[in-house]
Amino acid sequence: MQTGEDTQGLRKIIDFTRLISIFILAIHFYICCYQAFISWHWTAMITDRIIGNIARVGLFNDLWKPKLAALLFLIISLTGVKGKKDEKINYKSIVAYLLTGLLIYFISTLSFYLPVSLQVIAIVYIALTGIGYLLILTGGTWLSRLLKDKLNKDIFNSENETFPQQEELLENEYSINLPAKYRLKGRIRDSWINFINPFRGILVAGTPGAGKSYFVIRHIIDQHIKKGFSMFVYDFKYDDLSKIAYNKLLMYKGNYKVKPAFYVINFDDLNHTHRCNPLEPEAMTDITDATEASRTIMLGLNREWIKKQGEFFVESPINFLTAVIWYLRKYRDGKYCTLPHVIELMQTDYEQLFSVLQEEEQVRVLINPFILAYNNNAKAQLEGQIASAKIGLARLASPQLYYVLSGNDFTLDVNNPEEPKIVCMGNNPQKLQIYGAVLSLYISRMIKLVNRKGQLKSSLVFDEFPTIFFNNMDSLIATARSNKVATTLAVQDFSQLRKDYGAEQADVITGIVGNIISGQVTGDTAKTLADNFGKIVQDKNSMTINSSDTSTTKATQLDYAIPASKIAALSSGEFVGMVADNPEQKIQLKLFHSEIQNDHEAIAKEEAGYKSIPLVEYVSPEDVEENYQKIKTAISMLIAEEMEKIEARKPKESTQTEDDEKKEKTKGEVENNEEKDISM
Repeated sequence: MQTGEDTQGLRKIIDFTRLISIFILAIHFYICCYQAFISWHWTAMITDRIIGNIARVGLFNDLWKPKLAALLFLIISLTGVKGKKDEKINYKSIVAYLLTGLLIYFISTLSFYLPVSLQVIAIVYIALTGIGYLLILTGGTWLSRLLKDKLNKDIFNSENETFPQQEELLENEYSINLPAKYRLKGRIRDSWINFINPFRGILVAGTPGAGKSYFVIRHIIDQHIKKGFSMFVYDFKYDDLSKIAYNKLLMYKGNYKVKPAFYVINFDDLNHTHRCNPLEPEAMTDITDATEASRTIMLGLNREWIKKQGEFFVESPINFLTAVIWYLRKYRDGKYCTLPHVIELMQTDYEQLFSVLQEEEQVRVLINPFILAYNNNAKAQLEGQIASAKIGLARLASPQLYYVLSGNDFTLDVNNPEEPKIVCMGNNPQKLQIYGAVLSLYISRMIKLVNRKGQLKSSLVFDEFPTIFFNNMDSLIATARSNKVATTLAVQDFSQLRKDYGAEQADVITGIVGNIISGQVTGDTAKTLADNFGKIVQDKNSMTINSSDTSTTKATQLDYAIPASKIAALSSGEFVGMVADNPEQKIQLKLFHSEIQNDHEAIAKEEAGYKSIPLVEYVSPEDVEENYQKIKTAISMLIAEEMEKIEARKPKESTQTEDDEKKEKTKGEVENNEEKDISM
């Protein structure tokens, strides 16, 4: 009970106990230094008689017993002391005072061996013992003033925001497993980041230099090729990832039932690229395929159109390009169905182009609005509808692009079990707008072929995903899981994705991905991730210090497990995220904040031994120019032949029209004569 009487009584007991300690020490001094006291005339008969009676108890027979007894009573008195708490007092000072005091207190007995007079010995002994006693008293008093519960010195709350993470390695035939270390309450522990279901999508975020490629993507390529996946790699900074994929294939080619072929699309170096037609006729079975290809290429060339889909001057050029693509698909069973032929055909004069396109019945519906505008002399409207498509595609009219796009070295069915492939497509950051649109078309066509049942397990890796455009990435992630297609999307920031894909589609993509791993990101991305990661129970302490007591309050509250500020301050190689699991392979601790462990020396040694991507075929400038002119000539001949057919049909059609008119005239005269006869 904290009452005034109790406090006062305790203080009296403490004072009395300390007085006993001092009394024992004083008697000890009187007995030990009795000769000195006599010389100083500090003795009396009554004092000697009282102390003599006390000395018979046996406590004062030697030097050590009374000193130990005095020390014991001093310690007892110190246990009940309550001093004013002070944060500046620490254990080191207290220990120093106590050890020094004890040393002087007991070593003072050596003063009796000094070769000096008894008076000097008595003064030295009493002084040293008293000093030791006071130092012990001071240290003990400070001990009561020490704050046993120190205020939190973790100014960034780092230790409080740690949480248990998955330490067990969980593997299966599809998983990606990254070794890591994490911090838990001041201790460093080993852990594993287990992407046991990559088919639910993996989103890798991080600013430049955060370590997306070095710490995450290279392991995805390595482990999936090791486990027999077919693979597509979009290599933004060619050939960083392509070289890894090629050498991993050489390393693990024995793990495949059918050895995959390695193909590269690279527009900068034609000697190290294969040729592939993204508008392969066999893969375009319906006009909707042409529409999808047209939309992909036009939106890839004009990124601002992504946010304006459905508007008249956006849909018109897409429909026009669809008409041209589908016409070439139907013409001679797709003999000229390539993007270069499409570009050249679009440059034809309107009169000839419309006449030729009308020859295909399915195309006639698409171009009817353009023909009406042309016949009604609405040239301004027509140019607005078509010029956007012609101008955009004209930027692709280079001999190098024509050479790659018009060949047929391989097909885009990457995960064909009978002909598995590892395909790497390289971009060039300096030619992003041109190459990105063409690569978007490749990817759009490839995904349509990959996302089918009964195919080989496959992995699609997109480095710097926002630099290309694919209109249905959300549906791919949503549906490809059952077809064993693992999709990895690497972005620098969610805002970058929103800028290039529009807010709605970007939110769908980031929201539908099951596995998220993020390095350093800032702004809204960090806030979004912090909200997604949720909150954990954290300790919150508060302390109130007054002159006589210290009040400590301890509580728990929910707070962010990984705050946005911490995500914005991650080091290179340090990642946060959340993994998805399977019904048959549960993960209780899905959230992680750890540092991925790479063996830097082993990786450097391995990369030093990498083989370069081999030469595909030597291509001379003459070969490229010849192919360029061949395409132009083919379209010129197509127009000429079709116009001849149209012109050849005109006389017959005009004669047939005149005969029909004569028949109608004769029929009309007969009907008039019959009416006259009836009236008569």
